[in-house]
Amino acid sequence: MVRREQLHQCGPVVWEIPPTVRPDMRVPARIYASAELLEQILRDRSLEQLINVATLPGIQQAAIVMPDVHEGYGFPIGGIAAMDLQEGVISPGGIGYDINCGVRLLVSELSVTEVQARLEQLAKSLYQAVPSGVGRGGRFKLNVRELDKVLEYGVQWALAEGYGEEEDLNVIESRGRIPEADAGAVSREAKERGRDQLGTMGAGNHFVEVGYVDKLFDESIGRVLGLKQKQVVVLIHTGSRGLGHQVATDYIRIMLAALSRYNIRLPDRELACAPLQSPEGQRYFRAMCAAANFAWTNRQLITWEVRQTWQEVFGESGGRLRILYDVAHNIAKIEQHTIEGRTQRVLVHRKGATRAFPPGHPETPPMYREVGQPVLIPGSMGTASYVLVGAPGSMEQTFGSTCHGAGRQMSRHAAKRAVDAERLRSELRQRGIVVQAGSVRGLVEEAPIAYKDVDAVVHVVHTAGIARIVARLRPIAVIKG
Repeated sequence: MVRREQLHQCGPVVWEIPPTVRPDMRVPARIYASAELLEQILRDRSLEQLINVATLPGIQQAAIVMPDVHEGYGFPIGGIAAMDLQEGVISPGGIGYDINCGVRLLVSELSVTEVQARLEQLAKSLYQAVPSGVGRGGRFKLNVRELDKVLEYGVQWALAEGYGEEEDLNVIESRGRIPEADAGAVSREAKERGRDQLGTMGAGNHFVEVGYVDKLFDESIGRVLGLKQKQVVVLIHTGSRGLGHQVATDYIRIMLAALSRYNIRLPDRELACAPLQSPEGQRYFRAMCAAANFAWTNRQLITWEVRQTWQEVFGESGGRLRILYDVAHNIAKIEQHTIEGRTQRVLVHRKGATRAFPPGHPETPPMYREVGQPVLIPGSMGTASYVLVGAPGSMEQTFGSTCHGAGRQMSRHAAKRAVDAERLRSELRQRGIVVQAGSVRGLVEEAPIAYKDVDAVVHVVHTAGIARIVARLRPIAVIKG
């Protein structure tokens, strides 16, 4: 385990483990956390995993974690690592099994008082409209040819089929498609697992949540984003379902078998990787991009289901649900960054970390470019979520990245032991939150007690200057698997 005395504080909320701590480290390990959050982080193996990441071939500048960090598979969740395109590796553990798990925020034209009378009906209707649960399929059952189009064209396929509006593309990261995707790099088993899972949320920490703007911290940026006090919003949190999980499983096995071929020695086999320019690395990258396209399409079809439900419940008086933004937080992308004064293209792994490009960045949608790319940070069920925007410090410090959520502080098993489901439902009801959940297990595993304080997490990234707090969202209905 990493000890507190091995860390050097180099800013109010920035800490580093120097590469002298272990002889195989190529770069420092950098942690963004308050003193209080750091004490929580030191209780698990996440910083040991971060040191392991700092040993990977081709890693640039530093291995980085955000304040919501916790132990994961190989990489810690909340981790960021940029790799040299020629000498660096790509690692499925640096992206995660749920490729392009991400968050989408829809904003309505109604206030919380206008929604309250039909909230129970809305929650029940959303639960029926958006299938949830482990392995659960939905209404969209695609043949192989159609699925290949989804894998290669992403949200463009959904719009062509009538499941969205052209302007939706403008407010989805990468416009809902990475062009390097190759359906041929995705196994038959992965495709079979995903064939009927579009438009479904799955289980675990995935959800559809109805909330409202509880507080605007920056009204001028809020106006640019189209947010106002008491406005009702809908958060969608899900990813690539079984298809992405199988892609990760397939390529971890392939890369483990190829390690000796490339003379790669790892401190942890969960860091299985291959040189990006190798056949294995390139094929995984194309498969990962295809799974990312699948995940964006999944959130698009859930958006269609939510919009249909909204119209059924509120009719014409409900107005339309506009996508504010959609961000991925389990992905690897080729981006341009300045490292030690030199501008270069690198492969940025983000596992439980969100892109946070600052004002003026060319990849930020034109309507938001003056304020920065929107960043969506879901909190724990029953607490709060946040809208931020990217700040200039992100490009200088974290490869244009910030945190992705509250971050677990309690394992799922520990949460099941500590939380009574009926008491939790009652507590949420007392806070004015309606819950529709498919299983008792899914409810207790995601209890607020299992997560860190999201207020403290976003305060760290705001203080560090990598993202700027704009609005706090309060939940009023949660739909889970």
